[in-house]
This record gives sequence, C-alpha cells and structure tokens, in this order.
Amino acid sequence: MTDTGFRELGRTAMEALAAGELAAGSRAVGLDLPDIFVDEGARWLWRYRLAQIDADPEGAAWCVRQIVLGTVTDDTEDADGGAGADAGRGDADPGDELRGTREVAVGHVGFHGPPDEAGMVEVGYVIAPAYRRRGYARAGLAELLRRCAADPSVRVVRAAVSPDNAASLATLAPFGFTHVGEQWDERDGRELLYERPARAE
Repeated sequence: MTDTGFRELGRTAMEALAAGELAAGSRAVGLDLPDIFVDEGARWLWRYRLAQIDADPEGAAWCVRQIVLGTVTDDTEDADGGAGADAGRGDADPGDELRGTREVAVGHVGFHGPPDEAGMVEVGYVIAPAYRRRGYARAGLAELLRRCAADPSVRVVRAAVSPDNAASLATLAPFGFTHVGEQWDERDGRELLYERPARAE
C-alpha cells in the first residue's frame, strides 16, 4: 500500500458538498475530491454532520470527517504510447524526470459523534471504488483508533456493518473487534455491531 495521510474536511467544504457542489468542496480543501463525496449518501451525511455541529458546537471535532490521502505515481508514456519502453536497455528512460508522485483524496473516515455516556464512539469509513483493496480503509481505521486511544473519554469503539459487506468486515478483522449484536438502521437496514476497547487492557 502507498503512504497514507489525512486532512480535515472542514465546515466550508461540508456545506459545499452537502449542496452537491463538488468543485467548490474541492477548492475548499485544496484537493480534487472524487464523486463519492457528493453521492446521495454523502450529501445526507454532510447535512447530518452539519446539524450535529450546530446542535453541539463543543462536540464538533468528533463530527468533522478526515479525508484519506493516498500517494500515487504519475507515469509519463513514451511517444508510442507505451510506459517505460526504454526500460531494460541500460540507458536512462528520458521520461523518468517527468514522473512524480502526488497526493490524491481516496475517501473519508470519521466518527458518528462524540463519546456517549458510556464512553462509546462509532467509526465509519468510505473509500472510492478506484482505490479499494489497497489498505486505505485499514489505514483510516487505524488512525481513528489511534485518536480514540489518546482520548481518556473514549472507552469503547463501535462499528456497524451490513452483513453482506465483506470488504468492511475484512477491514475490521485485524483490529480485535468482537461481534456484540445487531441493529436495524432506517437508511442502511440490518447491521451487525462490532466493538473493541479503546485501549489495550
């Protein structure tokens, strides 16, 4: 997997994305955001998170999503349209100096809100189809768990996953989550509930 970074998706960007304005949201964060940031589910999410922030400004930090950043390599094709046609000839490829890396937004991760009375927070993660199966969801989840471990108000971390979402279940597998039950979500239907301690006992 390539290197992973994170950038906060602030209120200005969320307001633009909630209105379906992908270009304005991209300008607000200085990145070209993929279409998953303005699909139906995402627009609902931004509206919901903005309402949470308005209702509880002190809990805003728990409602702002983090953009997951991946690093990709730009390859320059040769005149015949083939990448690296001179590779293996012993001479340096004249296109090498034109190749470089750049950061791209591959998805977003975050919490569903501040810790509740029992110290429980719920995590969520979304990765664009073109960047799935590269470890970005696991990297994003690891970052959320790191933040939970550093906050003494968090005792339990929860994830709610559709039973047929094999990829999301696989994302949870290395992190010690235990199946604790299920729930019915008005938008997503039946969900399996998984939890783990915020810190190692």
